Amino acid sequence: MENTGSQLGAFVKALAFAADKHRDQRRKGADASPYINHPIALANVLANEGGVEDATVLCAAVLHDTIEDTKTTADEIQSLFGSRVAAVVLEVTDDKSLDKQVRKQRQVERAPHLSPEAKLVKLADKISNLRDILASPPADWSVERKQDYFDWSANVVAGVRGVHPGLGAVFDGLLARRAELR
Repeated sequence: MENTGSQLGAFVKALAFAADKHRDQRRKGADASPYINHPIALANVLANEGGVEDATVLCAAVLHDTIEDTKTTADEIQSLFGSRVAAVVLEVTDDKSLDKQVRKQRQVERAPHLSPEAKLVKLADKISNLRDILASPPADWSVERKQDYFDWSANVVAGVRGVHPGLGAVFDGLLARRAELR
């Protein structure tokens, strides 16, 4: 991705691809917002709060759940967006064939070993998820479950600390709001 025009084009292509793949999905929050709002929120956090301009990171951010939550394959991502974007997406993709608790533990264990690009996506994902839980949590989540999610997110983010101090501070500000969970 050489120049700014091709980077912007690649990002818009990734955004359109993700929108198509997630078109029939909704978030778990009480307001059941369109799923695509979540990948857009990651890109927004990275670009507008973090000042991240790397098209690989921004493309991976909008594509981060396509393999995990749609019928998208890694080969499809690679052929359309290149090997680097595909590699970052794969780094942050959970293996859905595993038990949920195993997947959660793997995120904690793998976080310190992610590439800097994948660490940025992971950090933005946790920021977005905490914001969603504060603003519109799933209706069936107890206060304890929400607090457990905050605690687990802090454990994941501990492994990506230092990748972007500014976004780390944003995460910490959200974590400090844990007492607001009801």
